[in-house]
Amino acid sequence: MGNPVPKTDFSNVVVKPKKKRKRFETLRLFYKNILNDRLALTGCIILFVFLIVAVFSNFIAPYDINEMHRNEQGDIKRLQPPSSEHIFGTTNVGRDIFSQVVQGAKTALLVGILAAVLVTFVGTTVGIISGYYGGWVDAVMMRIVDIFYAIPFIPFVIVLVTLLEPSIWNVILAVSLLSWRTVARIVRSQVLSVAQRPFIKAARVAGASNFRIMWKYVLPNVVPLALLEMAFMVNWAITAEASVAFLGLGDPDVPSWGQILHLAFLTGNSREAWWWMMPPGLAIVFLLVSIFFIARALESVVNPRLRSR
Repeated sequence: MGNPVPKTDFSNVVVKPKKKRKRFETLRLFYKNILNDRLALTGCIILFVFLIVAVFSNFIAPYDINEMHRNEQGDIKRLQPPSSEHIFGTTNVGRDIFSQVVQGAKTALLVGILAAVLVTFVGTTVGIISGYYGGWVDAVMMRIVDIFYAIPFIPFVIVLVTLLEPSIWNVILAVSLLSWRTVARIVRSQVLSVAQRPFIKAARVAGASNFRIMWKYVLPNVVPLALLEMAFMVNWAITAEASVAFLGLGDPDVPSWGQILHLAFLTGNSREAWWWMMPPGLAIVFLLVSIFFIARALESVVNPRLRSR
């Protein structure tokens, strides 16, 4: 018989569990929802088309938006219906509507994305601080939110434009100043729940600072909800910009879908020249619907109960 094999003592060996990588879990689930949802996939395709049009608008637009087109006799092509030369027809002064709609896509997406990012950043920051600290900090911040809820948007924009000047940046500023209140309330409600969970208490016992807890443990739990609200805020910002431009309070030097509709109504040609009204109106509808379809897929990530439907 050979020498017995010595037994190895594993009693002092500590097996550390592998860390689950949840960094891209939300992104993977969102991608899966888009592939499984035909409406969300359609929304992505439509939004991608609008992004391409906005980025390459200077190359796609066949004419300058202020160019007055004339026929062979030298007369201005006033209110010409759609044709091979002018796909969406012309305005009352012979300007190409297709070029205006293409250039307006850049303005709509610029306002929508910038305003939504600012709104989400401010609202998420206020919501996390208010919900995490609670007490008098929460009370003061929520009273400030209530004050901003009492300010109507359109009169606020009128006052802002009167004090400053008609500008696309003032529209972004107006949307950002008033729209963060909704994001702040929604994020705060989520933080109130997250702040009472065991891992937050464990982090406090371990000596983590409040900033570290809010940044590393609270924020990741509210990011999906904040992104969902940002998607809806893009729609709200685009609608707000179009509404302000339609009222004549937008920047006259910046092409906008709302401005196209404003000029059509202002000149009294909104009923006769249907080709002047339909392209910018349909562009607004398609862009808003595409973002809404994408937001539905993101909503399934935030609310697990919707995944089983």
